[in-house]
Amino acid sequence: MTRSRTVVVAGAGIGGLTASLALAAKGFRVLIIETAERLEEAGAGLQLSPNASRILIGLGLHARLSACALVPDAISIMSARHGGEICRLPLAETATSRAGAPYWVVHRADLQSALLEQVGAHPDIELRLGTAIENATSHTEGVTVNLRGSSPDREKTAWALIGADGVWSALRDRLFPDASPLFSGLIAWRGTIDAAHLPHDMTARRVQLWMGPDVHVVAYPMSGGRQINIVALMPDAWNQPGWSAPGDAADIKRRFAQARWSEPARRMIDAVDGWRKWALFTIPPMAAWHCDAMALLGDAAHAMLPFAAQGAGMAIEDAAVLAQCLGDATNERGDGAAAALARYTGLRRARVTRVQKLAQLNGRIYHLGGAAALARDLAIRTMGPQRMLARQDWIYNWRP
Repeated sequence: MTRSRTVVVAGAGIGGLTASLALAAKGFRVLIIETAERLEEAGAGLQLSPNASRILIGLGLHARLSACALVPDAISIMSARHGGEICRLPLAETATSRAGAPYWVVHRADLQSALLEQVGAHPDIELRLGTAIENATSHTEGVTVNLRGSSPDREKTAWALIGADGVWSALRDRLFPDASPLFSGLIAWRGTIDAAHLPHDMTARRVQLWMGPDVHVVAYPMSGGRQINIVALMPDAWNQPGWSAPGDAADIKRRFAQARWSEPARRMIDAVDGWRKWALFTIPPMAAWHCDAMALLGDAAHAMLPFAAQGAGMAIEDAAVLAQCLGDATNERGDGAAAALARYTGLRRARVTRVQKLAQLNGRIYHLGGAAALARDLAIRTMGPQRMLARQDWIYNWRP
């Protein structure tokens, strides 16, 4: 039997679409399976540091993304207590020259739209919406995938099956039933503000990181600077699955008033009309992300806290390494895909684990209060912007 050159990708999110483009660039035919009947915006803004943007540029997305993404001038680290700037880390040309790729902030819908346009223009990629994987069976030729839904054919033989279906991954449940999502005890509130409704000094082209006791806020412009994306992260017992539950504006305003945040920060919070919220879940470390000719990537394998702004970046990196490993694998042996996916797991786990630990550490640092917060602020000022930025080099300078 001739071995299939088709790879099935479950999930049409950022990781799945990027993996599909990367695999097609290696000569594979790709079938993307997505359970949703239509793809809709989930979330608002996200940050793409150079380790992620250079991969997307390499896949031919520079023109599409540079038209909608924004390059911030700096990251401003702010004090919730007194409302002032603790340190400003230069981005823009500084970050681009250091890492050789831009630091972008972009609306998630714009990124997904750019990826979908690129996928739709590729003759070797097919996207099927309203379709689910009913069963998957590994064998010497790869994997047979049984489909349910609107697919014209209900069975597909592929060389590999990739689960890019998020933190609530159905494929992970099948392969690793003990690896269930864990609630972190934290929730994220998300909102957007029309930039015209804020003073000019609060709408500059920068990422603002506001640190306060038990809570921190990230704010940055998107959509060409017309909107400001706001994310507030704090402890909470609410832990319903999902990405976009309605949030009570009175509730979050009351929390910030009680915490005595400075007036500039509370002005941003008060300016948001419609809040959405989601509970933050993580995936406990797994011994492997693959089984035979099936593997996981992105949140399906390693959902992490967002305190390093690397959730999308790690999924994009996964996609590039996965495609490289499958592309390099020999087709002469029956275990070619399995061996390639084992290599992919081996190449990715240490880096992803390091980023996960950084995100956890950042969360603890951001949420310090009292004397510990004063010591943190002094340490940041003492280090200065260049040393603070250099601490990110191991993330930003990564190449597949």
